[in-house]
Amino acid sequence: MNRFGKVAVMFGGTSAEREVSLKSGAAVLAALLSRGVDAHAFDPACRPLADLQSEGFNRVFIALHGRGGEDGTLQGALTLMNLPFTGSGVLASALAMDKWRSKLVWQALGLPIPDYALLTATGDFDAVIEELGLPLFVKPAREGSSIGIVKVKTAAELPAAYAEAARHDSLVLAERALSGGEFTVSILGEGDAAYALPSIRIVPTTEFYDYDAKYFRDDTRYLCPSGLSAAEEARMRELALQGYQALGCRGWGRVDFLLDANAVPYLLEANTAPGMTSHSLAPMAARVAGLEFADLCVKILEMCDVG
Repeated sequence: MNRFGKVAVMFGGTSAEREVSLKSGAAVLAALLSRGVDAHAFDPACRPLADLQSEGFNRVFIALHGRGGEDGTLQGALTLMNLPFTGSGVLASALAMDKWRSKLVWQALGLPIPDYALLTATGDFDAVIEELGLPLFVKPAREGSSIGIVKVKTAAELPAAYAEAARHDSLVLAERALSGGEFTVSILGEGDAAYALPSIRIVPTTEFYDYDAKYFRDDTRYLCPSGLSAAEEARMRELALQGYQALGCRGWGRVDFLLDANAVPYLLEANTAPGMTSHSLAPMAARVAGLEFADLCVKILEMCDVG
């Protein structure tokens, strides 16, 4: 695997998702080493990015999640350093990290998204409830891993839910809750060459698919095949590709969905540096498609680009 040169597996970082990133990065590092890649751990919370150049790294596998790793800032720095890196570039990373602005792009193209509203401390919460109904979800617009998300069942809960989300981000969304189930579709490639992996249905035992359910509980069920009909599966994969391509994503990513009570799918959000832990969804879908974890990591590394 000398064709890749010296590879930095970048994980850890300083975001609220550091703990998850450490798990993702360790798994990716072990996988690449098992395939003979000259891979090395690199935690930007502990050392400057300039070390990438001074130590002769040729590529970067980004296993950082959240701000500072998935939001375009790191991608911009690596672009200026002329270092190829995995995943999407600056604009797509920034758009996907911002749930509000990604929704604006999808809306403009006529893609289905759940009804939503922006919340402010001085806004009319009663009007939001009248518009969206109950229950609804309140979430920080620029966090991942369900950090800061609260499910609101009564009007009295909305102010506290807003306050919790606002602790994590100044931009807060309220979103209509849809009851038909949560699904996700992982994607590999870029542009017209991008293709979707099998969908996964997520069945948490918790109130919703929260941080613990994602990373630490063993009772969350993942169904792949997801139980959709052939037509429904094809529709969801096509929507995932449209959402991915609309944001300009490349390399790999994941698009999450909610279904309404009539099994109609709605785009929820896109992830440009999905988790790579033992509980993670992209590796699960890849396995069903015949691609083992280490081979998935190598494939992602093969699609490195600059800028």
